[in-house]
Amino acid sequence: MAQGAWPSRPTRIIVPFAPGGTTDIPARIIAEYLQRKLGKPFVVENRSGGGGAVGIRAAVQSADGHTLLHTTSAVAVVPALQRDPGFDPLTDLAPITMTAASPILLVVREDSPFRDFPGYLAKARAEPGKVSFSSSGIGTTVHLSAEVLRARGHVDLLHVPYRGSAPSATAVLAGEVDSGFLSPIEVLPHIRAGRMRALANCALTRTLLPDVPTIAEFVPAYDGVRLWFALFGGRDLPPAAAALLMRELAPLRNGSVLTERMAEVGAETLLDGPDPLVARMRAEVPLWKSIVEAAGIPRE
Repeated sequence: MAQGAWPSRPTRIIVPFAPGGTTDIPARIIAEYLQRKLGKPFVVENRSGGGGAVGIRAAVQSADGHTLLHTTSAVAVVPALQRDPGFDPLTDLAPITMTAASPILLVVREDSPFRDFPGYLAKARAEPGKVSFSSSGIGTTVHLSAEVLRARGHVDLLHVPYRGSAPSATAVLAGEVDSGFLSPIEVLPHIRAGRMRALANCALTRTLLPDVPTIAEFVPAYDGVRLWFALFGGRDLPPAAAALLMRELAPLRNGSVLTERMAEVGAETLLDGPDPLVARMRAEVPLWKSIVEAAGIPRE
């Protein structure tokens, strides 16, 4: 039986985090753009909770062929943290594309005695458990980027979790912790104002701040870690619809409102199709399970 053109009715884009954040902003830009291009409503629906699990499950459980999910790398992390997350990210979602990626930065206060990453690493190895770092919470990608350093760099750091990125950054500025693992949206304004310094970049290449070395330059076993954002469909999204969405979104790669807004928060626009997203998921799902186990983080 011949099928009608997709979309045939309004499409939801579920964002598994609160409105106004770095996951929500690109989703709303994409929704407005697709509505204009395809002539049908695209509506962003924020379903926060469970570190992203609530919204991801809602997308997985949709059976209408008109539900999308715009999420972060949390989609690969949640299965490592929850015994029964209610979904398998490798089989229960239709990958469309990574939309953007952002480095994670290891930062200190400007007057910190740590002047560079080798000095930071040497101190942490000399005094196990004494050098502290803040994160936006246990099991977040920024926290796990530090746990990769702990496991692969044989260094014992003291983790001080906070309820969100803003309190984590404030803790660094207030001197409550020695350092912080944070995304550019929280730290770039402070770096530019001379209140913070970046010691290292958790990505595999020097992105955003070319003078800041990568952790992997000093710890070769370190897996590069970035915050990434991606667009998925529910399992009932027709394959032709996923291909259509990718074709329509391709013009946003360069010189668009999306690239401008992402650059403002220190992120790179990708929109490079499903294959890099699938490869990223296949690499990170087992990585986070092994890191969570090594760190002794209890599973819910």
